[in-house]
Amino acid sequence: MIVLRIDRVLADRKKSSKELSKILNITEANFSILKNGKSKSIMFDTLNTLCKTLECQPKDLIEYIPDFED
Repeated sequence: MIVLRIDRVLADRKKSSKELSKILNITEANFSILKNGKSKSIMFDTLNTLCKTLECQPKDLIEYIPDFED
């Protein structure tokens, strides 16, 4: 399973969801869906902007956890 850690990086960088949603040019509601891992996908452009804005690597935002139920 893929887990998004955007909320953790946001807190570490002292950035708000509102601020980042404006930078990403998406609604706060859609950013909340992305941040909380409810999204089915993420565009590379969005991932690139997240990494640039938060000064991090994709591995800081995305984590793979093996799902042993499969």
